[in-house]
Amino acid sequence: MKALYEQLKEYGESEYYPYHMPGHKRRQLGCMPEEILQIDITEIEGFDNLHQPEDILRSLQEKAARLYGAEESFYLVNGSTCGILSAISAALPYGGHLLMARNSHKAAYHAAYLRNLTVSYLYPTLLSEYDICDVITPKQVKAALEAEPDIEAVFVVSPTYEGRIADIAGIAEVVHEKGLPLIVDEAHGAHLGLTKSSSKEKDTSSQVLSFHANSCQLGADVVIHSVHKTLPAMTQTALLHVNGNIINRDRLRRFLHIYQSSSPSYVLMASIDNALRLVEKQGEALFLEFQQNFTQMLEILSDCKFLQFSPMDGAQDMGKLVISSKRIGLPGQRIYDILLQEYHLQLEMAAGSYCLAMFTIGDTREAYERMCYALLSIDRDIAEGRIAVEADCVEQEQPAGETECATRQLPLSATQDMNYERLPLSAAWDKDNERIPLQDAIDRYVAEFINLYPPGIPLLVPGEMLEEAMYSQLLQYLNQGLNVQGVSAKAPHLVKVLK
Repeated sequence: MKALYEQLKEYGESEYYPYHMPGHKRRQLGCMPEEILQIDITEIEGFDNLHQPEDILRSLQEKAARLYGAEESFYLVNGSTCGILSAISAALPYGGHLLMARNSHKAAYHAAYLRNLTVSYLYPTLLSEYDICDVITPKQVKAALEAEPDIEAVFVVSPTYEGRIADIAGIAEVVHEKGLPLIVDEAHGAHLGLTKSSSKEKDTSSQVLSFHANSCQLGADVVIHSVHKTLPAMTQTALLHVNGNIINRDRLRRFLHIYQSSSPSYVLMASIDNALRLVEKQGEALFLEFQQNFTQMLEILSDCKFLQFSPMDGAQDMGKLVISSKRIGLPGQRIYDILLQEYHLQLEMAAGSYCLAMFTIGDTREAYERMCYALLSIDRDIAEGRIAVEADCVEQEQPAGETECATRQLPLSATQDMNYERLPLSAAWDKDNERIPLQDAIDRYVAEFINLYPPGIPLLVPGEMLEEAMYSQLLQYLNQGLNVQGVSAKAPHLVKVLK
């Protein structure tokens, strides 16, 4: 079967005239490239229908399922967001009880709001050496399910935004003992489980990064992948996979119809097909090269004296380069800005004490060489005093995890010791609110999501109380120039609170 792109291209070059949408009629009107417009069609004769696939699109989805080890897969053109919304909506009745990782993407919170769910949170521990959230564990899930027997579904994130991979097989076993569905937001793991060498066991003793199995292969009931995040596909492309019979698939399809566009982009679907065909045909060689380049980069960067990089503990995903400046008291935004302005390297994001670079099979050798050169140069500039840091940290060169120089940073979600007083999300977000200065909002219930973007993981959820510790952290983020959504950037930094 020809690639979807090839079929679209042939049709675009044919004599068929489009008396249908889209309105550009496959002509270049303005500056958009004609080769894109020629393959941008709607559901016409011979090209199937994503909401009732019976031909081309059905075959493509079946191929995706085989590739990832799922029973059934769905193409998504509204990103992982529509997959998360659909999965949670299908897994629970209206007003149901969801157990959810607190470091979940805001789409999971939106699903809880739309379905009027009661939400209990699983709080990830903090990897204090890097100030990033670690993963949810089977032990945590088991304890939560025993404490609240009315929970009806479990939602976790793996890999996390910073690349931490959970024991999904262990979590699935715990969840299935209760007869409940496990939904895994694996948006950042579309590359997992696609090589013959992918491991189903996490080797915590290994100091060499490897590719893990994906959550479909490890027992999850629903898995959502953002194809565009870690595979060579266009922005907004994703997949949803389903296994077993715990999830009602008719309900799942119903919610996919609701949350996904009724006019799906064939350009985006062709992009998914192209990425998966590439992996199927050349994946082993591409992933091997990826692994070699990334591992070699970490070896070269081990010469840095002041910057720290991704943990090498068997639970870290390939491709997520965490660049930590915590031990020298330097904000992650400062490293981010230097890499952007002086070396023209655009990172994924910056947080309080680290920044994040992403690598995929799409990166060339030059990408690794430029990053190594830049980070080694920055580390040298720190040593020689050209980049100002907290002097005591540099002079003492304290081991990672023992420095007292840097202000303790909260991760991108609440930590286990932050038991916020809160109101139900489904009620709080609809209550009357007012906008007041951030300082005046201490001990008030917030009326809007507050998060750093990227990644869109809520620091505060509507109905949670803004405590003084979080106020101080938000103020620090704002002073560092980070993008704090839900709080105005200019002083007095207005925020919405419940009346």
